[in-house]
Amino acid sequence: MKAVLTGAAGFIGSHLAESLVRDGHEVIGIDCFTDYYPRETKEENLRVLRTEPRFRLVEARLQDADLVPLLDGAEHVYHLAAQAGVRASWGRDFAHYTDHNVLATQRLLEAALEAGRPRIVYASSSSVYGQVSELPLREDGPCRPVSPYGVTKLAGEHLAGLYHLNHGLPTVSLRFFTVYGPRQRPDMAFHRFLRAARDDGEVVVFGDGRQTRDFTYVDDAVAATRAAALSGRPGSVYNVGGGERVALNDVLRLVETVTARTLRIRRQEAQKGDMRDTFADTTAARRELGFRSTVALDEGLSREWQWVRGGR
Repeated sequence: MKAVLTGAAGFIGSHLAESLVRDGHEVIGIDCFTDYYPRETKEENLRVLRTEPRFRLVEARLQDADLVPLLDGAEHVYHLAAQAGVRASWGRDFAHYTDHNVLATQRLLEAALEAGRPRIVYASSSSVYGQVSELPLREDGPCRPVSPYGVTKLAGEHLAGLYHLNHGLPTVSLRFFTVYGPRQRPDMAFHRFLRAARDDGEVVVFGDGRQTRDFTYVDDAVAATRAAALSGRPGSVYNVGGGERVALNDVLRLVETVTARTLRIRRQEAQKGDMRDTFADTTAARRELGFRSTVALDEGLSREWQWVRGGR
């Protein structure tokens, strides 16, 4: 099978590309190496893939590239490319989010129409939900994002749904809930906490620490993404979460247990755009994708700790 994967040099994208290549598929990875975090980090993500003859990297922006030839003959397109970061999406930087998250998605969908209508899996985010009064979060519940980032990810979902409804393009959207594991972005909480434990640095915690999250190990996110390409209902949206709601203060204690280090914690005010609580109802993903979370939080944190200790 030929697959196209946007955001191939990123955290989840590089894991997904390796999984596909290991199973014998041909993968064309597309990445434009945005400067949200250092290129060297993304190049390290690609280290194994660059030795694989079944993987080819195309460095290009989706907004500018001639996408139809790249998509031609592909059965599946995994659209993981995006401008990441909730807190950075305010102010002038919002233009980067509309460019990379909305316009790029629309151009990819248009190209897919000309390239034989491959199945498209769009990587969305739990950030589309915003502040809610009822948990767990269900796909048919209200979406009221509280960050510009969440607005652009929801816009991508709507575009995917519109291209299915109006053009018959088989699109599936996945709402990822706080994915973590080796190669996690350096700005994300677990990476920051573990790096601080390794280097005896300070941990900055925003808010009172009682906010809760549903954490998803990267291998489980990859499995759900591949399953969505095979059995997801076109036009549908699925939550992908770890199945456990954990308070941030409890995470900090778990990090201390996993690392056998005491964290030096400095607390700051909650940031605009941060959701108070997330917890995924994954009934639909279990039923239609066969999705199961297989890695518990303590085990996943231990794996990421081993990776961070290796110098990442």
